[in-house]
Amino acid sequence: MNIENTKAQMRKGVLEFCILSILSDGEHYPTEIIEKMKAGKLLIVEGTLYPLLTRLKNEGLLAYRWEESQSGPPRKYFTLTEDGKLFLRELTEGWKELTASVNLIISQNTNTQ
Repeated sequence: MNIENTKAQMRKGVLEFCILSILSDGEHYPTEIIEKMKAGKLLIVEGTLYPLLTRLKNEGLLAYRWEESQSGPPRKYFTLTEDGKLFLRELTEGWKELTASVNLIISQNTNTQ
C-alpha cells in the first residue's frame, strides 16, 4: 500500500471543512484561501478549489460578490451564509468527536506496543 496515497485521501477528506473554517472569519478571494491552506501545510490548487467553492455555493453554504480589480478582471469574494455557519458548527463538533475517538484509539494502541 502506498502511504502517500493514503495521506492524500485523508487530506482530501478535510478540504471542505478547512475552506469553511477559513471563510468563518470573513470573506476571502480564492487566492487568499489557497495561501491560508498553504500556511497550514495543506496544499490545494485552483483546479481543486474552484469546483469545491462552486459546489459549496450551490449547496447554499457560501455566497459571493464581485469586486473590480486594479490589476485584472473582477474578483469573486466568498463568504459563509447562515446555513454555512450552522453547517460549519456541526462539522466542528463532529470533527472534535472524531479526533477524540481516533486519538484515544491511537494512544491505547501506542502504549501497548
